[in-house]
Amino acid sequence: MNTGNSFGAPAESQSATVALPATQQLLAQARGELGRVISGQEPVIADVLAAVLTQGHALLEGVPGIAKTLIVKSMGRLLGLGFQRVQATPDLMPADILGTSIFRPGAEAFTFHPGPVFTDLLLVDEINRMPPRTQAALLECMEERQVTSDGKRHELPAWFTVFATQNPVEFEGTYPLPEAQLDRFLLKIKVDYPSLDEERQMLERHLGAGGVTVLDAAAIRPLAGDLLAAARHEICAVRLEPELFNYILELVRRTREWPMLSLGASPRAAICLLRVVQAYAAFEDRDYVLPDDVKRAALPVLRHRIMVKPEAELEGFDADRVLNDVLAAVAVPRA
Repeated sequence: MNTGNSFGAPAESQSATVALPATQQLLAQARGELGRVISGQEPVIADVLAAVLTQGHALLEGVPGIAKTLIVKSMGRLLGLGFQRVQATPDLMPADILGTSIFRPGAEAFTFHPGPVFTDLLLVDEINRMPPRTQAALLECMEERQVTSDGKRHELPAWFTVFATQNPVEFEGTYPLPEAQLDRFLLKIKVDYPSLDEERQMLERHLGAGGVTVLDAAAIRPLAGDLLAAARHEICAVRLEPELFNYILELVRRTREWPMLSLGASPRAAICLLRVVQAYAAFEDRDYVLPDDVKRAALPVLRHRIMVKPEAELEGFDADRVLNDVLAAVAVPRA
């Protein structure tokens, strides 16, 4: 779980001069609207928003019942984007999510019938229950944002983003995601239990919902106009100094030679780290990146891209612990 203020600076501490107005307006509305639906989970919400704004995909890992689906559905309503949900099962076939060609007798031809991937936000619940063949079918969608059927390419929406969930404690009847697919996810977000006060607030909201869902009762207001596109443009313009390029590269390359890892981070990991640190800086109303942004992004960007050796796991090491050791070993640029 990320530390620090992951949802931008508090409103009362922001200066009168706002460097990135669209991003800050988006964050302010997200805090207000989503705060009426979701109790706590601010770091998770920030990472989900970062994934959308940087055109990445996110894997949410947590036990059932801690609002993973609700967060994505609420984000879709806030951003004014389409939403589809796929429940992964062992018998789910590629055509069930991609779509298929159907013969039209009157037209004497086959017509492509789009599947649920043709949306803006796609939630794949319990993705590790999906068989390998269907998992592989998602690869083209996630990387190239297109579906190929009968030799024809079908473009996916410009905002297409995959959010997948998995249960970290249930392994029966599951198919572990291959490294190639894990590497397609921009972030792996760990979703923890809410605090006592947050859980009490959740109960109070359900009690006062008046027989409808909390999401419907909140009546979330979608963002105005092209605010989402403007925020994305601001994030892309956030600058990095050469020393921070070197810092990112050193962190990623160090994982490839770390003695407790059998697999280090790929070059794609460095690109993803670059994109996420730009979003984190923008969330803090800065048009430049600091080393702290890189430190904060390292775990969610890299934890699913490395493989801990079995002997290290027996000693109690997991991906996050190893990455923290790597962060401690790499010198932080001071200039």
